[in-house]
Amino acid sequence: MSFPELKLGDWTSKIRGRLTPNQLLSEITWFRVGGPAQLFFQPADEEDLSFFLSNLPDDIRVTTIGLGSNLLIRDGGLNGVVIRLSARGFGDVTVLGDSKIRVGTALPDARVATAAAEAGIDGLTFYSGIPGGIGGALYMNAGCYGTETRDRMVELRAVLRSGEIVTLTNAEMAYLYRKSNGPPGAVFVSAVYQGTPGEPEEIKTRMREITERREQSQPIRSKTGGSTFKNPDGHSSWKLIDAAGCRGLKIGDAQVSELHCNFLLNTGEASAHDIELLGETVRNRVRADSGIALRWEIRRMGHFVPGREVREFLDGDVFTGAV
Repeated sequence: MSFPELKLGDWTSKIRGRLTPNQLLSEITWFRVGGPAQLFFQPADEEDLSFFLSNLPDDIRVTTIGLGSNLLIRDGGLNGVVIRLSARGFGDVTVLGDSKIRVGTALPDARVATAAAEAGIDGLTFYSGIPGGIGGALYMNAGCYGTETRDRMVELRAVLRSGEIVTLTNAEMAYLYRKSNGPPGAVFVSAVYQGTPGEPEEIKTRMREITERREQSQPIRSKTGGSTFKNPDGHSSWKLIDAAGCRGLKIGDAQVSELHCNFLLNTGEASAHDIELLGETVRNRVRADSGIALRWEIRRMGHFVPGREVREFLDGDVFTGAV
């Protein structure tokens, strides 16, 4: 499917970034699924992004995506404008002194961990174990192995939907488990992190250990969206999924990973519908087995293809789409 062209006016001739109508988002997401973006915008830099948003009519929907690792875009795609920052304009790294580092949000998490290690800054090694980019990490308070983004982020710079450029503190982001509460529609462009002094080679050794641990326990070389469900209080999602008999469960080419069953995989030509239906089937079976309702960690967005909707399993509901 495709969307009608968005006619924005002559002001777009002043944009220095790239505008692409009906960009297929399956080319970007790690699942390799998803319909088109009505208009896809890659700004040249912060000033270009601010100009674009300040001129964009208020009634046009704006969605920001990162590297597409923790994201499931439905087969009908996304209307309005989809913004994605690139490393060319949002990939700088600056060592500030006092074990602080400023990074652009288009950078992959692992590259930020490496840059900090090379500068002798400890405390960001956990990012070497998280797929995706810094923008997504800031949005969802990404973390692993006992450390979260909120533990190290000092402040971030953002462009609001109005085009205004602001600085937000850690406290103003009001972080919770896998969630932030910053201004709606804000596009994060850079962030400052506070680490501690460390020896570069010792830090890199620990990063290699984290990478090896991930490779042994997670299907990181598959088409996946990473960790699928949040861990309920006092429980591990993968253990609940395994106990409900869902390890290896398949719908079409969508499959629950045999290696780590809190990961969903696209083993071939799965659609977003297949993957979301599989996830809801898992939630249904876990609820029936344990009484616990798993909550999605993967960010789902976009339109269903008519006739291919997936009903979300909510507390008290009966999910009728399970196979």
